[in-house]
Amino acid sequence: QATATDQLVGFGLVAFSLVLFVYYTLWIIVLPFIDSDHGIHQYFLPREYAVIIPVVAGLLLLLFIGVFIIFIMWKSRKPAKKSD
Repeated sequence: QATATDQLVGFGLVAFSLVLFVYYTLWIIVLPFIDSDHGIHQYFLPREYAVIIPVVAGLLLLLFIGVFIIFIMWKSRKPAKKSD
């Protein structure tokens, strides 16, 4: 059973993901249809970051997965047998 701390952490992660999803959706889908002199544009990064940030995050994710796999394979290797 989940403790109160686990539930709080889970709720926080879900809330953070929801806020991030809504922000990114507004930034990418809604913002291009709003005039560029409107005040809402000050709350969003320039549009080129909409591509740069996910690409960098994806590359970092692939890097961490690769390092994890290499680490696991290195830890589970068996020593080579010596043949005399």
